[in-house]
Amino acid sequence: MILQVGEVLVASDIITECFCCDLSACRGACCIEGDAGAPVTLEEVECLEEVLDTVRPELSTPAQRVIKRRGVAYTDEEGDLVTSIVGGKDCVFTCYDADGCCYCATERAYRAGRTKWCKPISCALYPIREKHFANGLTGLNYHRWDVCRPAVELGRRLGLPVYKFLREPLIRRFGEDWYRELEEVAAQMEAAE
Repeated sequence: MILQVGEVLVASDIITECFCCDLSACRGACCIEGDAGAPVTLEEVECLEEVLDTVRPELSTPAQRVIKRRGVAYTDEEGDLVTSIVGGKDCVFTCYDADGCCYCATERAYRAGRTKWCKPISCALYPIREKHFANGLTGLNYHRWDVCRPAVELGRRLGLPVYKFLREPLIRRFGEDWYRELEEVAAQMEAAE
Protein backbone atom coordinates (compact mmCIF):
# COMPACT_ATOMS: atom_id res chain seq x y z
CA MET A 1 0.00 0.00 0.00
CA ILE A 2 1.19 3.51 -0.83
CA LEU A 3 0.45 6.43 1.51
CA GLN A 4 0.83 10.12 0.74
CA VAL A 5 2.51 12.30 3.35
CA GLY A 6 2.76 15.84 2.03
CA GLU A 7 4.33 15.59 -1.43
CA VAL A 8 5.92 12.24 -0.60
CA LEU A 9 4.57 8.81 -1.48
CA VAL A 10 5.48 6.39 1.30
CA ALA A 11 5.37 2.60 1.01
CA SER A 12 3.38 1.33 4.00
CA ASP A 13 6.05 -1.22 4.91
CA ILE A 14 8.23 1.70 6.07
CA ILE A 15 5.67 1.95 8.86
CA THR A 16 4.85 -1.72 9.35
CA GLU A 17 8.27 -3.39 9.02
CA CYS A 18 10.95 -3.29 11.73
CA PHE A 19 14.64 -2.47 11.32
CA CYS A 20 17.64 -1.52 13.45
CA CYS A 21 21.20 -1.70 12.12
CA ASP A 22 23.25 -4.38 13.85
CA LEU A 23 26.82 -3.46 12.96
CA SER A 24 28.24 -6.23 15.12
CA ALA A 25 26.44 -8.77 12.91
CA CYS A 26 26.64 -7.25 9.43
CA ARG A 27 30.07 -5.60 9.83
CA GLY A 28 28.95 -2.68 7.63
CA ALA A 29 28.26 -4.79 4.55
CA CYS A 30 26.08 -2.10 2.95
CA CYS A 31 29.21 0.01 2.38
CA ILE A 32 31.05 -2.77 0.58
CA GLU A 33 28.44 -4.90 -1.20
CA GLY A 34 26.69 -4.16 -4.46
CA ASP A 35 27.87 -3.05 -7.87
CA ALA A 36 27.69 0.74 -7.52
CA GLY A 37 28.37 3.40 -4.94
CA ALA A 38 25.82 5.31 -2.90
CA PRO A 39 23.49 7.64 -4.79
CA VAL A 40 24.53 11.28 -4.32
CA THR A 41 23.41 14.73 -5.45
CA LEU A 42 25.69 17.35 -6.99
CA GLU A 43 25.52 19.26 -3.69
CA GLU A 44 26.64 16.15 -1.82
CA VAL A 45 29.55 15.68 -4.23
CA GLU A 46 30.68 19.18 -3.26
CA CYS A 47 30.36 18.24 0.43
CA LEU A 48 32.40 15.06 -0.14
CA GLU A 49 35.09 17.10 -1.88
CA GLU A 50 35.11 19.60 1.00
CA VAL A 51 35.65 16.92 3.66
CA LEU A 52 38.10 14.88 1.56
CA ASP A 53 41.27 16.39 3.03
CA THR A 54 39.98 15.71 6.55
CA VAL A 55 39.17 12.04 5.90
CA ARG A 56 41.87 11.18 3.36
CA PRO A 57 44.28 9.70 5.98
CA GLU A 58 41.58 7.15 6.94
CA LEU A 59 41.00 5.99 3.36
CA SER A 60 42.79 3.01 1.87
CA THR A 61 45.56 3.56 -0.65
CA PRO A 62 43.44 2.00 -3.44
CA ALA A 63 40.54 4.34 -2.51
CA GLN A 64 42.84 7.35 -2.66
CA ARG A 65 44.04 6.24 -6.12
CA VAL A 66 40.45 5.86 -7.36
CA ILE A 67 39.55 9.33 -6.06
CA LYS A 68 42.62 10.83 -7.72
CA ARG A 69 41.79 9.15 -11.03
CA ARG A 70 37.99 9.29 -11.04
CA GLY A 71 36.93 11.75 -8.34
CA VAL A 72 34.66 11.17 -5.37
CA ALA A 73 31.68 10.28 -7.59
CA TYR A 74 30.79 9.15 -11.10
CA THR A 75 27.73 8.49 -13.24
CA ASP A 76 26.94 4.76 -13.25
CA GLU A 77 25.52 2.62 -16.07
CA GLU A 78 21.96 3.58 -15.13
CA GLY A 79 22.76 7.29 -15.34
CA ASP A 80 22.78 7.84 -11.57
CA LEU A 81 25.43 9.91 -9.80
CA VAL A 82 27.04 7.64 -7.18
CA THR A 83 30.11 7.58 -4.92
CA SER A 84 33.18 6.08 -6.53
CA ILE A 85 34.00 2.50 -5.61
CA VAL A 86 37.13 0.40 -5.21
CA GLY A 87 37.47 -3.00 -6.80
CA GLY A 88 33.89 -3.02 -8.04
CA LYS A 89 32.39 -2.92 -4.54
CA ASP A 90 33.78 -0.81 -1.63
CA CYS A 91 32.68 2.82 -1.44
CA VAL A 92 35.85 4.94 -1.51
CA PHE A 93 34.86 6.44 1.85
CA THR A 94 34.83 3.06 3.57
CA CYS A 95 37.37 2.59 6.33
CA TYR A 96 37.93 -0.38 8.62
CA ASP A 97 38.56 -0.78 12.33
CA ALA A 98 41.06 -3.23 13.85
CA ASP A 99 38.40 -5.98 13.85
CA GLY A 100 37.65 -5.59 10.13
CA CYS A 101 34.31 -3.85 10.62
CA CYS A 102 33.76 -1.12 8.06
CA TYR A 103 32.62 2.42 8.71
CA CYS A 104 31.99 5.58 6.74
CA ALA A 105 35.01 7.88 7.04
CA THR A 106 32.88 11.01 6.58
CA GLU A 107 30.45 9.97 9.31
CA ARG A 108 33.29 9.17 11.71
CA ALA A 109 34.82 12.59 11.09
CA TYR A 110 31.44 14.23 11.65
CA ARG A 111 30.79 12.35 14.91
CA ALA A 112 34.30 13.27 16.11
CA GLY A 113 33.54 16.96 15.44
CA ARG A 114 36.11 17.24 12.64
CA THR A 115 33.54 18.14 9.96
CA LYS A 116 30.10 19.74 9.83
CA TRP A 117 28.73 17.34 7.23
CA CYS A 118 27.91 13.71 7.98
CA LYS A 119 27.28 11.60 4.88
CA PRO A 120 25.04 11.38 1.80
CA ILE A 121 21.34 11.30 2.61
CA SER A 122 20.95 8.05 0.64
CA CYS A 123 23.30 6.39 3.14
CA ALA A 124 21.63 7.97 6.15
CA LEU A 125 18.17 6.88 4.97
CA TYR A 126 19.07 3.29 4.18
CA PRO A 127 17.10 0.91 3.99
CA ILE A 128 14.77 3.53 2.56
CA ARG A 129 15.38 4.31 -1.09
CA GLU A 130 14.18 7.57 -2.57
CA LYS A 131 12.74 7.92 -6.08
CA HIS A 132 11.82 11.16 -7.86
CA PHE A 133 8.89 11.34 -10.26
CA ALA A 134 8.35 13.72 -13.18
CA ASN A 135 5.26 15.20 -11.49
CA GLY A 136 7.40 16.51 -8.63
CA LEU A 137 6.46 13.82 -6.14
CA THR A 138 9.05 11.81 -4.27
CA GLY A 139 8.58 8.14 -3.45
CA LEU A 140 10.05 6.27 -0.49
CA ASN A 141 10.42 2.50 -0.66
CA TYR A 142 11.74 0.00 1.83
CA HIS A 143 14.68 -1.82 0.21
CA ARG A 144 15.12 -5.39 1.35
CA TRP A 145 18.63 -6.76 1.11
CA ASP A 146 19.94 -10.07 2.42
CA VAL A 147 22.95 -8.43 4.12
CA CYS A 148 20.49 -6.54 6.35
CA ARG A 149 18.78 -9.64 7.74
CA PRO A 150 20.41 -9.06 11.18
CA ALA A 151 18.97 -5.51 11.18
CA VAL A 152 15.49 -6.85 10.49
CA GLU A 153 15.83 -9.41 13.29
CA LEU A 154 17.10 -6.80 15.77
CA GLY A 155 14.39 -4.35 14.73
CA ARG A 156 11.73 -7.01 15.36
CA ARG A 157 13.18 -7.86 18.79
CA LEU A 158 13.12 -4.17 19.69
CA GLY A 159 9.75 -3.51 18.05
CA LEU A 160 11.34 -0.61 16.13
CA PRO A 161 9.64 0.31 12.84
CA VAL A 162 11.79 1.51 9.93
CA TYR A 163 10.45 5.07 10.12
CA LYS A 164 11.25 5.34 13.85
CA PHE A 165 14.75 3.91 13.37
CA LEU A 166 15.33 6.54 10.66
CA ARG A 167 13.69 9.44 12.49
CA GLU A 168 16.73 11.76 12.36
CA PRO A 169 17.60 11.21 8.68
CA LEU A 170 13.94 11.55 7.68
CA ILE A 171 13.76 14.86 9.56
CA ARG A 172 17.07 15.93 7.96
CA ARG A 173 15.63 15.18 4.53
CA PHE A 174 11.98 16.26 4.83
CA GLY A 175 11.70 18.38 7.98
CA GLU A 176 10.08 18.02 11.40
CA ASP A 177 6.58 18.99 10.24
CA TRP A 178 6.66 16.31 7.57
CA TYR A 179 7.88 13.72 10.09
CA ARG A 180 5.06 14.61 12.51
CA GLU A 181 2.59 14.06 9.66
CA LEU A 182 4.21 10.67 9.01
CA GLU A 183 3.77 9.79 12.70
CA GLU A 184 0.08 10.74 12.47
CA VAL A 185 -0.36 8.51 9.41
CA ALA A 186 1.36 5.66 11.26
CA ALA A 187 -0.90 6.14 14.28
CA GLN A 188 -3.98 6.05 12.03
CA MET A 189 -2.73 2.81 10.44
CA GLU A 190 -2.19 1.23 13.85
CA ALA A 191 -5.63 2.34 15.05
CA ALA A 192 -7.26 0.83 11.96
CA GLU A 193 -5.72 -2.61 12.58
